[in-house]
Amino acid sequence: MSESTSPDTVNPPPSRERTRQSRRRWLRTVLLTGGVMGAALSGFLPLVYARTKRLRPPGALDEKDFLASCIKCGQCVQVCPVQAIKLADLVDGVGVGVPYIDAREQACDFSCDAVQCILACPTGALVYKKPAFLGARKGAKLAAAPILKAKEKDAEPTLNLSERIGVARLTRPEACLAIQGKGFKGQVQGAAFKGRLRYMAVDRWKPIHISEHPYDVAECDLCARECPVKGAISIETVFAPDGTQRKSPVVHEPCVGCGVCAMICPVEPSCIVIDAREVWNT
Repeated sequence: MSESTSPDTVNPPPSRERTRQSRRRWLRTVLLTGGVMGAALSGFLPLVYARTKRLRPPGALDEKDFLASCIKCGQCVQVCPVQAIKLADLVDGVGVGVPYIDAREQACDFSCDAVQCILACPTGALVYKKPAFLGARKGAKLAAAPILKAKEKDAEPTLNLSERIGVARLTRPEACLAIQGKGFKGQVQGAAFKGRLRYMAVDRWKPIHISEHPYDVAECDLCARECPVKGAISIETVFAPDGTQRKSPVVHEPCVGCGVCAMICPVEPSCIVIDAREVWNT
């Protein structure tokens, strides 16, 4: 026969001290769990970002050689006239402190003319021409020295660069204003955009904020208009699937992957991007 529980045998409520101890244990558990998760993520995020191809400064060696040669000194950052070159942060893992370019935020417009980042590099991680023993990936080598539009009337108009750092690619043709036959009026990426570009009509030697140079074009051609390399991109007549004629940006072999087209595209997100370390496929 089971005994009934009398009021005298009911467990008393926990004391204040026991309640505090229980709360402390709970907080320690939460903090330890958070610490373990944070440690796991600190190791996981760099692996994720390492798989993301970074656009390197002009003249960069192939990725493995570049990472092995770069001493993260930041000299290339210091000499860039448009501050296109940034240093990677902690989430890049082994790439922390290594220079890269976010073209949409600030492209390399070659305002320095002589590719000063290569001149400033003390280790050869950035070079005008690779040493013979390293060779060049098929399609990375430029067919000819690119002609810089800003220097086209100079005695020596070419850019001292032998390999491209990427290739421009139209990723959202359905949103492209040129393909839609539309123009653009206003400030690219808005009034608060800090990106800078060298406008020959304003000042050959002093890049200005793009927001200070509003556009008013009947048919959008900004990617081709502002590309600093002659013949790298043009607006061509193409045929749509329904047989109608359209205008569209077309990328050509002289493209070096500088990213100006990606930065200057007035559509958000940009219709054209730079495939970092991509080669030219004929």
